[in-house]
Amino acid sequence: MKILSLSRDGRKEILRSLARPVADLSAEREKVADIIDVVRMEGDAALKRFTTAFDGINLDSIRVPVAEIRRAGSSLRKEIRRAMRDAERNIRKFQRWTMECEDGCCVVRKGVYCWQIRRPLDAVGLYVPAGSAPLVSTVLMLAIPAKLAGVKRIAVCSPPGKDGKIARATLAACDRLGITELYGIGGAQAIAALAYGTETIAKVEKIAGPGNVYVTVAKALVAADPQGAAIDMLAGPSELLVIADGFANPANVAADLLSQAEHDPQSQVVLVATSLRLIEEVKTALEAQKRSLPRLSIVERALERSVAVEVSTLSEAIMLSNTYAPEHLSLQVEDPAALLPLLTCAGSVFLGSYAPVTVGDYCSGTNHVLPTSGCARTQSGVSVSTFQKTIMVQSLTRDGLDLLKGTATTLARAEGLEAHARAVDIRFPPLP
Repeated sequence: MKILSLSRDGRKEILRSLARPVADLSAEREKVADIIDVVRMEGDAALKRFTTAFDGINLDSIRVPVAEIRRAGSSLRKEIRRAMRDAERNIRKFQRWTMECEDGCCVVRKGVYCWQIRRPLDAVGLYVPAGSAPLVSTVLMLAIPAKLAGVKRIAVCSPPGKDGKIARATLAACDRLGITELYGIGGAQAIAALAYGTETIAKVEKIAGPGNVYVTVAKALVAADPQGAAIDMLAGPSELLVIADGFANPANVAADLLSQAEHDPQSQVVLVATSLRLIEEVKTALEAQKRSLPRLSIVERALERSVAVEVSTLSEAIMLSNTYAPEHLSLQVEDPAALLPLLTCAGSVFLGSYAPVTVGDYCSGTNHVLPTSGCARTQSGVSVSTFQKTIMVQSLTRDGLDLLKGTATTLARAEGLEAHARAVDIRFPPLP
């Protein structure tokens, strides 16, 4: 074992010793990509064939029968089942506490104390798009949470205009927020620079912000590389789903749909309404309102791909929305708050006729960097926590460890990890 001392060996030597080995995964990446393609095309047949080839097992069924799952529990030794129940109770109690409490300490058992502490990332890179429109609001949406999180270094990249300069409003927003590290580069090259560093731009730990398809692909690649950088999410074109009933104002609904359609020709706007009449009224309002829009060509291309769906009930509408998992969800119905308990998947929700998506894009306080492409099923929008990491902490008294001793050693030995078990046992030497 190599023993180092910070005061003696210095920070560089310690970091050098701690550096992870760099592996060439190009061959594996190619093989995995081939496997994914085959599974996407052939489904279960491919899964069974690969299981035979790689694991030497011929499967009759891919899914484990429920009866087999239920039998498994009763076949375990009693002490293992008891240990699992004990561990489950403690884990469940602490995780529930993390949802309900921001501060303080969770007393899991007498003498067993768990809590969490938050620490900011050291350096983050923020990407501010400036393609067809410089998104100054994105500076605010990204930099304010990063500042509140306590990030020490914030680097901003934004594409320059034809004059070689970043949009003035973007510069002003950076200045207002005290950001001085700003680079006039965009596209995949900006993501690469932030992730790996160049002579001018120092490497960051995490990259946040939306962008075009090249930016998105670049973010995916650097996030998959251990030498790259973490990312907030893979953001695609803007999305809006509006659920409307007979109490909705067709003009308001149309205006909201147009507000997201003007982002990008690939933007997707969806209307789910409880009557065909309302759909027709919204379509009429769309035609009337779009004519005077300066970004008409973009709007029209987006509207060519737009969808309107009639449903019989609002429950059906919510079911569709949860399946679609929209970036933005507008509930323009008689009682929008009553639908909230039914919602499971959405990036940001707007309740009622007086909550246009525009306020979320700019100034209501929520963030506009949100999960798209169905990622709202599993991901959340940018927030302070995007730029922080959570560290779990536990402290035990001797009596507290004594309470967990049997659970810990039983589970460790059930997994064949004897050293784990002995690390507990050694703290309770047998009496002479």
